[in-house]
Amino acid sequence: MLRAVTEIKQTKRYLISGAVQGVGFRLFAQRAAQKLQISGYVRNVFDGRVEVLATGTPEQLAEFRTALEKGPRFSSVRQVQEKAAEPDPDYSSGFEIAHGG
Repeated sequence: MLRAVTEIKQTKRYLISGAVQGVGFRLFAQRAAQKLQISGYVRNVFDGRVEVLATGTPEQLAEFRTALEKGPRFSSVRQVQEKAAEPDPDYSSGFEIAHGG
């Protein structure tokens, strides 16, 4: 059976807390997203968390969340909050490291 070429995409916003700034988390998230062909952005938040907006299939997003929960080598992820979000047309064709919000 052939799978549909266009799978339903979802957008999720993740807020990652713990020791996640200054440890390469944004680059780690960008590489993971690019590998999974997810679009969106990652940025540091003024309160010490990292925010990620990601658009992909449910399977891509599940795998991406697993990567976010693990984090890069020197990070210490305490919590990943996830909620549904609206896609951002400015970040629909790739995954970028954005400036803080």
